[in-house]
Amino acid sequence: MKILVINAGSSSMKFTLYSMENEQILAKGLFERLGYDKPNMVYKRPDGYKFEAEIPVKNHVEALKKICEKLVDPEDGVLKSLSEITAIGHRVLHGGEKITAPVKIDDKAKEIIRECFPLGPLHNPANLAGIEACEEEMPGVPNVGVFDTQFHMTMPPEAYLYAIPYDFYKKYGIRKYGFHGTSHHYVTLATAKFLNQKVEDTTIITCHLGNGCSMAAVKNGKVIDTTMGLTPLEGLMMGTRCGDLDPAAVIRLVDLGHTTAEVDKILNKQSGLYGVGDINSGDMRDMLAAAEKGSERAELALKMFARRIVKYIGAYYVLLDGPQAISFTGGVGEFSVPMRKRIMDQLGSLGLKLDDGRNAECFGKAGVISTDDSSWKAIVMPTDEELMIARSVVDTLHLK
Repeated sequence: MKILVINAGSSSMKFTLYSMENEQILAKGLFERLGYDKPNMVYKRPDGYKFEAEIPVKNHVEALKKICEKLVDPEDGVLKSLSEITAIGHRVLHGGEKITAPVKIDDKAKEIIRECFPLGPLHNPANLAGIEACEEEMPGVPNVGVFDTQFHMTMPPEAYLYAIPYDFYKKYGIRKYGFHGTSHHYVTLATAKFLNQKVEDTTIITCHLGNGCSMAAVKNGKVIDTTMGLTPLEGLMMGTRCGDLDPAAVIRLVDLGHTTAEVDKILNKQSGLYGVGDINSGDMRDMLAAAEKGSERAELALKMFARRIVKYIGAYYVLLDGPQAISFTGGVGEFSVPMRKRIMDQLGSLGLKLDDGRNAECFGKAGVISTDDSSWKAIVMPTDEELMIARSVVDTLHLK
């Protein structure tokens, strides 16, 4: 059984092909700069083979055609025919309140994805374009949507509602939805297995740190709160996103003459580490290097980044009445030994202490980084959103 996973962005298309008998990756890669000059394709196999070239394609449909051609190429491919693909799984950002689980794509599902365009203007149109490209290129092959919001749909109203007039929620769907759900779900399941317990007995904080950052409070395997909100802008400080902000700051910027489009760009693409640091980068590695060389603004950005995370850990610790563990994941959570130390060194009052040796050893691999005498565990747990999507396709279509 072979499952193709597609993650279509506004100007990109990532793909991973799995053999689900052993959950082995057969091929993976991406198209970048779709709709711009010099679109670039990367194609990799697990045996080390890599193909990279500029290929002139205009849109997601043309990109998918080239991906499919590569998958069945007599020399470079891993399939004899596209008919070997059993089903296709798609990452979709937003399903609103109407889609709360992975769903086989039909006209109704596509209409809901379209209805959510205003809630995910950059992602949902691209996600739908990826679905429709697959329908065109591989007619008859079932497509399954796996939504970033779905794992967070267990939040109670007191967690997901904003303290604004209730009619705005009823009329416009303005509420906290949460994102990175596929990653938080995978890490929850993986942490439960790591702790050798059932997921329904697992109460943890999941901490997804990358260019985008979010946390979730997971009680007995279900999310009761998460940091991202109506959009992926709320919550933690991120690579280029501001995170939590007084709404009056937005009003002030508009009053000063900035258009709403300009403010949106400022808060999403020019803020966070990028906006506070002075190095023209939102990359954690660059920020740490700059701070090491004496940049005061880089150091300030790092302190702000860690402080926001520590504040949410404290809040979620109380909400969960003492979790069993916190799991760090994502590019920063898995690989940034220094940032994990900055966070962990502030958690002693919660009974959680860092083992520096373990922290250094857990570079991109699962393991406990807290001391044995800590009252709960800090864990590094690599995420795998693509595999989670592939597993969801198998479960949704009852392919086992």
